Formats: sequence, structure tokens, C-alpha cells
Amino acid sequence: MIFISIRNALFSEVGIGISANTILLLFHIFTFLLQHRIKPTDLIIGLLALIHLGMLIIMGSIATDVFVSQNVWDGIKCKSFIYLYKVLRGLSICATCQLSVLQAITLSPRSSCLAKFKHKSPHQILCSLLFLWIFYMSFSAHFSFSSTAIHNVTSHGLIFITEFCMILPVSYFLRHLSSILGAFRDVFLIGLMALSSGYMVTLLTRHKRQCQHLNSTCLSPKASPVQRATWTILLLMGFFVLMYCLDCIFSSSRFRWNNDPVCNSIQIMVANGYSMTSPFLLLFNEKHILNLLKPFRGR
Repeated sequence: MIFISIRNALFSEVGIGISANTILLLFHIFTFLLQHRIKPTDLIIGLLALIHLGMLIIMGSIATDVFVSQNVWDGIKCKSFIYLYKVLRGLSICATCQLSVLQAITLSPRSSCLAKFKHKSPHQILCSLLFLWIFYMSFSAHFSFSSTAIHNVTSHGLIFITEFCMILPVSYFLRHLSSILGAFRDVFLIGLMALSSGYMVTLLTRHKRQCQHLNSTCLSPKASPVQRATWTILLLMGFFVLMYCLDCIFSSSRFRWNNDPVCNSIQIMVANGYSMTSPFLLLFNEKHILNLLKPFRGR
């Protein structure tokens, strides 16, 4: 009964996430085609939707193998899926980090030292994202060599991705070295998110106080599009950090579960919770989407 519930929840997460990210991606593609211009943050949001779409499709394939046991995994497919998922996961973290930094730059006043970065071209933004991704992947390359497809093998040292695809154990030194480097990498990226988020909160708080002192029209209960987008991205950052911490807890406990399929499925759901939820947070910030939903709100 628990196994069936977990299976249905996992497939529901994948299906809902794929649908939401597809809508978000198509929305930004049509916006670009109609307006023939794109804001830096919209570019990253569109890429983020595409990245999460790929991650969820891979997770759907893995979930199918977990629950249906098709036994179609070989060494090449196993390595390709695991490495591609790591590539997309790295891009997701880097794009989320860059989205936070870009919004902080957009919100910064003209007198700020960040103002000179406001008019960067899409090419420069993509180059900076590529730099962050290379930085991230330089600490994750070992996964492409440690994954393989093994049949009818039981070992406490193996990490089971599916019944027929596992990550081989590495030496004590390499395992701890990769853990230290990975922790440094994640602390750096999450630290950038925290700094940019703190800066945005400071600017929003200062703006609110100035409005209260001036007692002017800025006391309007409706927030400006930039402020609304900023609060959405702050909420997105908070949810990302929450899901990242939960994923770390579940991942560090995998050996205690002895690779139980139910526990592994829960860990997969947690790992992809951000990919499934983030498009909803971003879609409900779009004014055009909100206008379309107004008739349904009144019902």
C-alpha cells in the first residue's frame, strides 16, 4: 500500500512538474517572439524551465525503471543518465544563483556599485552562467566514471539509482575529498544567493521606510512589477535552500536505509521538489498569467 502511494506521488510530481515547466518555457518563448526583446531575468527563468524539464524527464525514466523494472539499463545508458542529470542539476543551481544576483542588480539604485552591471547583453549573461556551471561541474566529474549497470548484485557499498543502475563505491580518500570540495562549491553558490537575497531585502525595507516618511503615492497597496518579482525570487531562494537541506539529509541517510526502494523514491521526490514547484512560483508572478486566471478566481 505504501509502495503504491509513493509510486503514484512520484509519477504525479513528475507529470505536474513537466506540465508546469513546459507552460513556463512556452510563455517566455511566445513573449520573446511577440516583443522581440528579453530581460536578463526572463532569459534565466526560461533556461531554468528548460533545465528542470530535462531533469524531470530523466526522473520519469528512472521512476519507470524503479516501479516497472523494465531491465533495459546498460552501462552506457546508466552512465549517460546519471551524468546528464548531474549536468542539469548543476545548471539548475547555477541558474538559480544567477537569477538571484541578476534581480539584486536590477533592484540596486543608480548610485550603487552594481549599477554598472545592469545593461549586460544576453551573451554576457550566458557566459557568466557557463562560468558558474564549469565551476560547479569541476567538482562533480567523478560521477561519470563511478556509475555502471550491474545485475543481480547486492552490496552495502553500492548506491542504487534503480534496480539495475548503481553508483560504484570509491575509495575513502576520494569520497571524502569529493565531499569537501562539493561542500565548498555549494557553500559558495548558496552564499552568493544569501548575499544577494539579503541585499534585496535591505533595499525593499529601505524603500518601504522612505515611502512611509514621505507619505506619498508609493504607499499604494499594489507593489510594482519589480518589487513583486523580487519577492517572488526571494521566495524561490528560500524554497530552494529548504529543499537543498532536505535533500542533503536524505542523501546522507541512504546507507542507513540499505537502499530501500521506498526510501530511495522519497529521496528522489525531495530532490526534485524544487524542479516541480519553482515554475508555479514564477508563473504566478506573471501579470499576463494572473489576468487569465482572474475569471477562475471569482468562481
